[in-house]
Amino acid sequence: MAKIVERRICAEMDGGFVVFLIGMRVNKPWKFWKWLPVAAAMPRMLIELGKQPELGLLHAENQFSFPNVTVTQYWKSFEALEAYAKARDKAHLPAWQAFNKAISSNGDVGIWRETYVIEPGKYENIYNNMPPYGLGAIGRIVDAVGARQAARQRVKGKVAA
Repeated sequence: MAKIVERRICAEMDGGFVVFLIGMRVNKPWKFWKWLPVAAAMPRMLIELGKQPELGLLHAENQFSFPNVTVTQYWKSFEALEAYAKARDKAHLPAWQAFNKAISSNGDVGIWRETYVIEPGKYENIYNNMPPYGLGAIGRIVDAVGARQAARQRVKGKVAA
């Protein structure tokens, strides 16, 4: 278990990055032969990406709340994420093709994704009494004091009032 940082901290990144949320929803739990292959595909991809950091995945965290599974991923760039998604020699494309062949839009299993391209300084975060988590697991950890005390101060770019 990761060590808890017992103070208010925030994470800072040099440059931009991408937050990619991807998930599945088991709509028909009794059809385990339909959703189990979908559920098993993501761990294979994360193992592959973990062994090949040059592909661009910086960090990933899983959240389980049946019937939903969500993976929050941090990528170095949209280009790296897109290249992985389209690569014929990587785990994603065959899994996506298998999903479309076996399930497509029949309602057994739902899948979703959201992609956020984050510009430098256009984000903020806070962690208190937490182990390194989320952006804090990959960013530079700094104390959330002084100029980093409030959310508005942590967002370095222009923020509408």
